[in-house]
Amino acid sequence: MLSPNDKKLEKLDPFYRPSVSEQKTSAEIISEARNALRTVRTQRPFTPREDQRKLFGCASSRTAENRPPSSFSVHASSFESFDSRPIFGTRLSPLELKPKAPASPATEEDPCPSFPKPPVDPTKIRRISSARARLLRAASQGALLPDMTLPPAQSKRVESKETVTMGDSMVKIHGIYLTESNAIGHLSHPLQLTYDGDFGEIKEQEIFKGAASLPSHLRSGGDQGKRHSGASLCSRSSNRSRLDTKTDLKLDLQEKDTEIEVGEAFWNTRIVPILRELEKEENIETVCAACTQLHHALEEGNMLGSKFKRSILLKTLYKLVDVGSDLLSLKLAKIILALKVSGKNLLNVCKLIFKISRSEKNDSLIQNDGILESLLEVLRSEELQANTEAFLYCVGVIKFISGNPGFLHEVIGKGAVEILMNLMMQINENTKKSGTCLPNSGHLLVQMTATLRNLVDSPLARSKLLSISALPQLCTVMGQYIGDKEVCTNVARIFSKVTTYHDCCVALANYSRCYALFLNLINKYQKKQDLVVRIVFILGNLTAKNNQAREQFSKEKGSIPTLLCLFHTFYKLDLHSQKALGEGEGRPKTLRPAQAEDVLIKLTRLLANLAIHPSVGPAIAAHPCIVGLLLAMLESKSIDDCEELVINTTAAINNLSYYQVKNSIIQDKKRYIAELLLKLLVSHNMDGILEAVRVFGNLSQDHDICDFIVQKNVHKFMIALLDAKHQDICFSACGVLLNLTVDKDKRVILKEGGGIKKLVDCLRDFGPTDWQLACLVCKTLWNFSENITSASSCFGDEAANTLLVLLSSFLDEELALNGSFDQDLKNYHKLHWETEFKPVAQQLLNRIQSHHTFLEPLPVPSF
Repeated sequence: MLSPNDKKLEKLDPFYRPSVSEQKTSAEIISEARNALRTVRTQRPFTPREDQRKLFGCASSRTAENRPPSSFSVHASSFESFDSRPIFGTRLSPLELKPKAPASPATEEDPCPSFPKPPVDPTKIRRISSARARLLRAASQGALLPDMTLPPAQSKRVESKETVTMGDSMVKIHGIYLTESNAIGHLSHPLQLTYDGDFGEIKEQEIFKGAASLPSHLRSGGDQGKRHSGASLCSRSSNRSRLDTKTDLKLDLQEKDTEIEVGEAFWNTRIVPILRELEKEENIETVCAACTQLHHALEEGNMLGSKFKRSILLKTLYKLVDVGSDLLSLKLAKIILALKVSGKNLLNVCKLIFKISRSEKNDSLIQNDGILESLLEVLRSEELQANTEAFLYCVGVIKFISGNPGFLHEVIGKGAVEILMNLMMQINENTKKSGTCLPNSGHLLVQMTATLRNLVDSPLARSKLLSISALPQLCTVMGQYIGDKEVCTNVARIFSKVTTYHDCCVALANYSRCYALFLNLINKYQKKQDLVVRIVFILGNLTAKNNQAREQFSKEKGSIPTLLCLFHTFYKLDLHSQKALGEGEGRPKTLRPAQAEDVLIKLTRLLANLAIHPSVGPAIAAHPCIVGLLLAMLESKSIDDCEELVINTTAAINNLSYYQVKNSIIQDKKRYIAELLLKLLVSHNMDGILEAVRVFGNLSQDHDICDFIVQKNVHKFMIALLDAKHQDICFSACGVLLNLTVDKDKRVILKEGGGIKKLVDCLRDFGPTDWQLACLVCKTLWNFSENITSASSCFGDEAANTLLVLLSSFLDEELALNGSFDQDLKNYHKLHWETEFKPVAQQLLNRIQSHHTFLEPLPVPSF
């Protein structure tokens, strides 16, 4: 007789796999029905390495006429003898006070002379006008003039005094000669200042002795000047300002004279001997050593970046370029860049380094000479718009060396990521303001994005990109240069790499504008495989573990139609390529998938990931064209030839088959799908077998499919899979068996092939660590034992005894979790162990105990 509790248990309905109506959220779908819906992984698209180092690869869409060359020659004659680089500092505007000629002797009645005497009070000397003092200081240094050598006829040296003189045609300001018109433009005061060699006092003199050579308005103040001279020139503030300026100029000239004397001495004693060594050009080793010595000496004398003797230095260095030694050229380039050249000379020195860097054997030379810092300094400090072509070759060098793993850490450590992204922001801003994409900027962006593609292999570089919010900037580049396929492809390559890492994937997925951008790119370049395959791969990464990304993408206008069009295009291309290869010819497994096939692999993976979303999945399942293409591929492709494509296609069908909704094409064709899956079950590919079993797990909830499984002896295959000792395979096979045991007529199949014993073995092997599998086994055994009269006759003596011990021990223990789990996940699994598994285990244990006769003590199995 059964107890009242046992009778109550006997009335429970059979267990079966949860129906769609019971799964309310995608989180529940993923967590509790792992065999029903799952994301799909795939390999990153393959990027072949270029055979040669060039600015633009062989597949470049730019013609040779429309892109900067990678091959050229650089000689000494390529450089300009003088460098018109703007000097450091800000050019000041001329002062409003206009120079006026002193009054003639006939105008002695003028109440105020043009140049009053200095005040006697020494305390007033320091009251200077800072703006005017800076102007005179800049003029005394030659800072307002180009760095150039004047003709010998104009280069007369004054030995005794350093003068500011306006004579017939020439003025000399601290060693630099000016014409009288330039002098008037640079000096606000018509003064002649003379200082003695021992830094004596500065004297005011009459300066228009050669008045015949000056313009008439300077030779005579004119009537208007006489009428207005009284009020303006006799004010105390004006007198004091002029006197203060002269005093400040005297101090500056004294200071500069001392600096020049020191500089001349250092030049003559330290620099000149090295330059003489360089001019000998005896052998490469000697000249290279002299270059190193010269760089150290210039650095010690604080002459790098200075205008002092700069043209002499540059001429000497330029001549040595023709020697043709890569090592020497790098040393020369480092000094030339340190001297802050600009314009054509900056371009040529960048070209020189680029030419050397094209050979991989020179990577060690570049690393040992520290030229990388010089190149990064150019990108950091020079003006982008004025030096775009120089930047192009400069970044080209960094692109080459960043492709060398030995350089990667150094390039990133010296700030390359931040510098390149800063330049990219400037280009984005300039493009936005101008409304057009300049060709030179596009050429530069190709090099910059290719360099970043190399750098993001490093975790440090990816961390830097995230810290400066670089991913939206890269999207902006894609959007603004959407017509430049190479720029878009390089950015896509960057995203392909970084989105395989969780943090970067989340950051890009959270940038909502990226989805519309990617769809635009797919529509624009639909037949450009190298770009499309990467865009689809990126979308597959974004939608793999982010339900919000699935929703955002699906809500973009034309998202599903765009994918369908792409699917159809590359399915046709793949058919044509297969015909070209010939019927019955399999591809060797060592070869990578064909281009069209690779797009299909990424596309089916994206569809499988999108189908996880509870509103997107049913819509795709009801789309006849998409489902039709999936089934056509499953029918035409062999897992031996197209393993990844067949597995991804089956995974997509599995996710779609989860939704038992009206208008589902999957449900309408479930019998046809089951027949297609049979060839996967008999293959030797365990991944393919697993995917096929998962689909049968969903389809076997239908009575007709259960009949098909028994007719085709698929159930025997499922029982055999329980011996696989693989948790996922056992879980999926057990799910199919659970659905079969819902039908009372089919429960007897568990006794075939030792099914009961194998289920008990799975419970023993995986139960303590996998509550989902343990729960599935218990439910299957519960269904099987619904009409039990004796535990021994139902399960067998050995299986019944083992079940009693296992279930009793599980009910007294907590879930043992293997591997690394965060605390939230541990709590989740432990909660379901208590609320999901233990109630089922308790019911099964009670049933067995009520129908079991204990003949001998039961052994306790070891775990």
